Amino acid sequence: MTGRLPHTARSDARDNRARILAAARAVFGEEGLGAPMREVARHADVGPATLYRHFPTKRALIVEAFDEQRRACQAIVRDALADPDPWHGFRSLVERICELHARSRGFADAFMAAFPEAMDFAADRERTLRAVAESARRAQETGRLRPGFVVDDLVLMLMAHRGLQDAPHDARLQASRRFAAYVIEAFHAVPETEAPAPLPEMRHRKQTGRSS
Repeated sequence: MTGRLPHTARSDARDNRARILAAARAVFGEEGLGAPMREVARHADVGPATLYRHFPTKRALIVEAFDEQRRACQAIVRDALADPDPWHGFRSLVERICELHARSRGFADAFMAAFPEAMDFAADRERTLRAVAESARRAQETGRLRPGFVVDDLVLMLMAHRGLQDAPHDARLQASRRFAAYVIEAFHAVPETEAPAPLPEMRHRKQTGRSS
C-alpha cells in the first residue's frame, strides 16, 4: 500500500503540470503575457503554491507553454529556405508566421519581445529575421519580390498585425489571412490579378448577449 504513494504523487504532479501548461496556453493565448499567474492557476484549478512549485517564474512558464509554437516557428523558417521556388517560400513564410501569431496573442507578444520576461524568445525572433533576409534575397533574385524590401518591413508588418488580436478568435484568423495576402501583394514586384477573398463582418465590440 505504501509503495503506491510515491507513484500516485508523481502521477498527480504530472497531471497538475499538464493542466498548468494547458491553462497557460489558453490564458496567455487569449489575454497576452500580461495576464497574472493567479489567473493561470485558477484556470488550471490548482493553488498558487502548486503553480510556483512547478514553475518558479513566469518566464519559465512562458517558455515551456509556448515550446510547440517555438518549434513551429523554426519549422516555418526551415521550410521557407528549403523551398525550390524562392518567391513561394517567402510568401509561405509570411502567411504562416501571421497565422501562428493570430492563433496566440501570448506567443505573438513573446516573439516580438514586448514582455520583459519573454526575452528567451529573442533568439527565435533573430533566427526568423535572418531567414527572412535570406529568403528575401533569393526572392529578389527572381525579380518577384520588390528590390526595396528590407527585413524591417516584416517587423513593421508584424507590429501592425498585432492590432488584429482584439477580434474574436475565428474572425482573427480570417482577418490574419486577408492581412497577409495584402502584405504579400504590397511586397510583390508585379501585382497579382486576384484580390484576397472577402472578409465576413468583424465585430470589435464584445457581445453583450442582448439583441439589437
